[in-house]
Amino acid sequence: MVIDGEYEPSPSRWVRDQVEEYESSGGTRANTLRDTGWPIVIFTTRGNRSGKVRKTPVMRVEHDGEYALVASMGGAPENPVWYYNLRAFPEDVVLQDGPEPFDVVVRQVSGDERVQWWERAVAAYPPYAEYQTRTDREIPVFVARHKDI
Repeated sequence: MVIDGEYEPSPSRWVRDQVEEYESSGGTRANTLRDTGWPIVIFTTRGNRSGKVRKTPVMRVEHDGEYALVASMGGAPENPVWYYNLRAFPEDVVLQDGPEPFDVVVRQVSGDERVQWWERAVAAYPPYAEYQTRTDREIPVFVARHKDI
């Protein structure tokens, strides 16, 4: 449940602060995207280049115990850096949704499965639909499931 290595906080202050507050409170504080009321989860992975431990808040998109991790980056033309971390280390990921983090394995979904998860993601966080219109890339969707399952 812990990824060994040196933790390097995000260069973005609001991300650093949110991760710290979420983790220190067991997910009872800083558990929404700023003041929107939309819930988030935190995932931890290893940097694909640096090998350092990275922590990222993403929108909470859960279905039957699995979670979508949507690499939207607000509709930017490129994928977020964490996309490459998940591609490089799909079995070295920890997710926290509430008080206790747990080990997950992730896989990028495509085809009908991606469509299904994309619909769930947009239902959970409607701005994703607009983000897709801002970019020519198909926004990647990963599904994270408990390693024990």
